[in-house]
Amino acid sequence: MRFFPVFSLLFFVFLSANAQQHPLVTKDSSAQSKWVDARYDEMTLDQKLGQLFMVMVASDQAKASTDKVKALIKEQQIGGVIFSTGGPVRQAKLTNEFQSVSKVPLMIGLDAEWGLSMRLDSTYAFPWNMTLGAITDNTIVYKVGERIGEHAKRLGVHINFAPDVDINTNPQNPIIGNRSFGENRENVAEKGIAFMKGMESAGVLSSGKHFPGHGDTSTDSHKALPIINFTRERLDSVELYPFKRLIDEGLSSVMVAHLEVPALELKKELPSSLSEQIISGLLKEEMCFEGLVFTDALNMKGVTNHGKDGDAELAAFMAGNDILLMPTQVEKAKEKLAKAYDKGKITEERLASSVKKILMAKYKVGLNKYKPIELNNLYEDLNSRTDDLVYEEAIENALTVVKNNFYLMGIKQLENKKIAYVKFGDADSDPFVEELNKYAKVTQVNGSDIGTLKNKLKDYNLVIIGHHKSNESPWKAYKFSKKELQWLQEIADERTSNLILSVFAKPYALLDVPSFKSIDGVVVAYQNSELAQRKTAQLIFGAIAADGKLPVTANKDFPVNTQVKLKSLLRLGYSYPERVGFDAAKLAEVDTLVQHGLDSLMFPGAQVLIARKGKVIYNKGFGKPTYDSKDSITTENIYDLASISKILGTLPMIMKMEEEGTIKLNNTFQELIPEYTDSELKNVTVLKALSHYGRLPAWIAFYVDTLDKDRKPSKEFYRTEPTDGFSYKVTDKLYLTDAYKDSIYNRIGRQDLKSNRYRYSDVAYYVMKNYVEKIGKKRLDKQVDEFLYQPIGAMSTSYNPLEKFPKNRIVPSEEDKYYRYETVQGYVHDMGAAMQGGVGGHAGLFSNAEDVAKIMQMYLQNGIYGGTRFLDARTVKKFNTCYFCDENVRRGVGFDKPQLKDSGPTCGCVSRKSFGHSGFTGTFTWADPEEEIVYVFLSNRTYPTSSNTLLIKSGLRTRIQQVIYDAIVN
Repeated sequence: MRFFPVFSLLFFVFLSANAQQHPLVTKDSSAQSKWVDARYDEMTLDQKLGQLFMVMVASDQAKASTDKVKALIKEQQIGGVIFSTGGPVRQAKLTNEFQSVSKVPLMIGLDAEWGLSMRLDSTYAFPWNMTLGAITDNTIVYKVGERIGEHAKRLGVHINFAPDVDINTNPQNPIIGNRSFGENRENVAEKGIAFMKGMESAGVLSSGKHFPGHGDTSTDSHKALPIINFTRERLDSVELYPFKRLIDEGLSSVMVAHLEVPALELKKELPSSLSEQIISGLLKEEMCFEGLVFTDALNMKGVTNHGKDGDAELAAFMAGNDILLMPTQVEKAKEKLAKAYDKGKITEERLASSVKKILMAKYKVGLNKYKPIELNNLYEDLNSRTDDLVYEEAIENALTVVKNNFYLMGIKQLENKKIAYVKFGDADSDPFVEELNKYAKVTQVNGSDIGTLKNKLKDYNLVIIGHHKSNESPWKAYKFSKKELQWLQEIADERTSNLILSVFAKPYALLDVPSFKSIDGVVVAYQNSELAQRKTAQLIFGAIAADGKLPVTANKDFPVNTQVKLKSLLRLGYSYPERVGFDAAKLAEVDTLVQHGLDSLMFPGAQVLIARKGKVIYNKGFGKPTYDSKDSITTENIYDLASISKILGTLPMIMKMEEEGTIKLNNTFQELIPEYTDSELKNVTVLKALSHYGRLPAWIAFYVDTLDKDRKPSKEFYRTEPTDGFSYKVTDKLYLTDAYKDSIYNRIGRQDLKSNRYRYSDVAYYVMKNYVEKIGKKRLDKQVDEFLYQPIGAMSTSYNPLEKFPKNRIVPSEEDKYYRYETVQGYVHDMGAAMQGGVGGHAGLFSNAEDVAKIMQMYLQNGIYGGTRFLDARTVKKFNTCYFCDENVRRGVGFDKPQLKDSGPTCGCVSRKSFGHSGFTGTFTWADPEEEIVYVFLSNRTYPTSSNTLLIKSGLRTRIQQVIYDAIVN
């Protein structure tokens, strides 16, 4: 019989090389040895034997059951407990109770392969190993292991039975599957090492399992004894490889599985967990493992038929295991161990080897200075933003594209796409559909039969199918149904549209798909969590890159390591503030400020959006559309942007025309409108006009001249319904004469230049609109919609929004008592724009904060967005330049710029390169290329009356901007 050598201080192989760096290695080995020896010497035989047992308990068990475990601790003096199901607070309380009655502090164990949630409610679920196996950057896997270790330590858990380093080469494996990092031995080993080191950095012991390798079996060892019937050469090159690598890197412990392995153990049907040849011979002597050796659970069917009343426990110890996990009969097993000791079958040397190893492990995890678990903030500590960030990074980097014909993903040319979504699977798909619709209009299409479904899909040129299966555990069903496989093939074979398949389940689901010939794009998301769904939608539209690599063979067309890399198309993604360098606690002050604005009656409601480094990290609606409204503002509500229309509507067309040479900054008004040859305005240039340096009047109240003596719309100029010659729609009951267009431009031409050179003016934008429409031979709104809004995915952006959106989405602007004499809702608030049929060069645009941010992000990125270059970088720079700063004029060409002195449009904390605009209705947007920040504030401060100037006087919009910059970390 081989006995394990006398235990030495080389508990971990890596001590000699990295002892000073490893958190589980004490700097004072002398103190450690003294503590271990003193504890061991004071123990009775019964106490020493008790240390070998780790029994199972669940915090959700009845008190009678937990009391039995408490009795085992007191009477049998067991060395540890492994917790099963329950909740964190209950477990913490029970742990404290158990520790209080144990003479030697207990080692607490837990199966938490993907986090505490593997066993406990109200705790965090990190990605499954198969998901982590797809990540190419192992530092991310390290972070996951680190967070899981920190959670375990916070809960008083000393050993996590992870990582699972089984190589899952059998897709039909019923018990491993998603618990494996994959089928490639190097990948499994590298991921296992990263996970192990991350977890141990938190001071928690690791455990490699299931030795000698449980990956290539179709039998569940919980129910029967699986056979691993390979040659020794195969086992050495595949199954044992990750264990060798992890042992070389300092693996804390190994869990031995219940497997029949004929190449390693000659005795038939003897589980590896009871095999001296496998444990003492192979693991300890050949592989030089000196850490703790655990049996797998001794209550599993794969081992329970090997004797009863303690026989299996005795056999396991004799084979070389140190800790007997989840024994069925502790008292009887101890009796048999004691008898074997008395008879000399177990020597003192052998017993000391295991017990001292156990004690040393307890010392390494701090049980020499045991402290009870602190219950305060336990839930918060186990569910933190740090966890969200690690989870997001892991999921984002795991997403794997395995096919992408025609460069279909990320999706470009949104203006040409009509997209349908079809749901497969039986799990939730709402987050996926919701996120897809942030980028383009995506319609969910259903059909009771395949004929109906295919007929409906004929109207679409791109179909996205999502296969959604339960995310509750890695053992849940993952396959397509027979009907779904048939429908998938029929939809694909139609070839009337491009087809993308998104799989929110383990990649083995693709094994059943007979052909991918007619499927253009395939992305594997591995899990159906909300974040996995949202990130997959972002990937499909190019907001994030794709860098994942298949950890297993998913189909003959998609072997292991299949990877199609995608670059980001520079579309806005969505993330957390901390991900882009914000302090979320400081940023929360934005909520307070907006609420103050609501409480002070500055506005009935508002939207605020903040993006940084291409990620939207704050997008909220506040208040209500009106003070009396029952509805709340959401991020889907649409606001009258007022003068922001200048930079989001007219200016992009001017910039494009300047690139094309159809307008120049030194063009004069008379060159744009020849009728102005005799006008005093004739020599005003585009540059000066758009810089508000052209001495133009601020605005002209055109509407006043169209009112009668009672100051109501005159019948001379208006009709209550559209008729010949009266087509300019001011409201649904007010139509202006077509002839008034000429009156507007004639009146502008009769204006005198003002004495002061700098004067903010709307007038230039009347001229610009006229010229844009003359050159483009279309209305301004049609041109900018085709050029910008449709391609960029600004689906909530429009002039005359009632033509596209339901009225209840549009926020009222004012109770008009001076011109239209009604609630202005869905019609432009600005009177001059209203008299142009809702489309003014200076006003008329409606949108939500999200769409405003898309356009501002395009400017921020020097004219490119979503893989499309809308404007040249030089053009953006040219228009975002202050040409008259020396004259104390801060403005760019169209864009507002930061103040040159103490007060102005910004908080004073932005860079000189920043730009934006504000609007009369209570709107504001600003972009800062240096800090990569886009900020949008939308409100209807003009409701119920535009005389309410509290928002303007308070400086709330710029105070919010100050908070944003104050929240930047470092």
